[in-house]
Amino acid sequence: MNRRNRIELALPGWIDAEIDFERAYADDEARMELAIGLARRNVELDTGGPFGAAIFRDGATLVAVGVNRVVPHACSVAHAETMAFMCAQASLGRFRLNEDGARYALVTSAQPCAMCYGASFWAGIDELVIGARAEDVMRLSEFDEGPLPEDWAGELEKRAISVRRDVLREKACDVFELYRRHAGASY
Repeated sequence: MNRRNRIELALPGWIDAEIDFERAYADDEARMELAIGLARRNVELDTGGPFGAAIFRDGATLVAVGVNRVVPHACSVAHAETMAFMCAQASLGRFRLNEDGARYALVTSAQPCAMCYGASFWAGIDELVIGARAEDVMRLSEFDEGPLPEDWAGELEKRAISVRRDVLREKACDVFELYRRHAGASY
């Protein structure tokens, strides 16, 4: 098959070795610890950028995870959130996660960029839980998160997607500091 006709994205191998998909996550803080931990390991192991995300069903059951894989895959859409969405969709065999009547949450170490924000509508999530804010990301790194509607959270809530921000925000910001030191960049 011609390379132009095939797309293959994958999470790094350490995910299978380090993530316990059977573990229950009691609350937003525990779920965010996982997302931040994913981002941190991605930086430490040099397997992508400083973003981690996870999809949970009915509050505690881990369905899928994602980390940023833009550079390793030379693919601008391989963000942590989109990787988590694609893995959850593949695992469940459907593009709209919540069409089974369960509630699905996207827990992400940083506020979704413009692209991931849009993907959230279509993926079928009921909750969005965020660590670092977009302004933190842009202040601490070279990443441009893109334009969002002025009342982006309100737009999600109009679509029955609840939003909780600043969950372990400082810990999420620490990963960007680690990334800056690790990459040896001066921003």
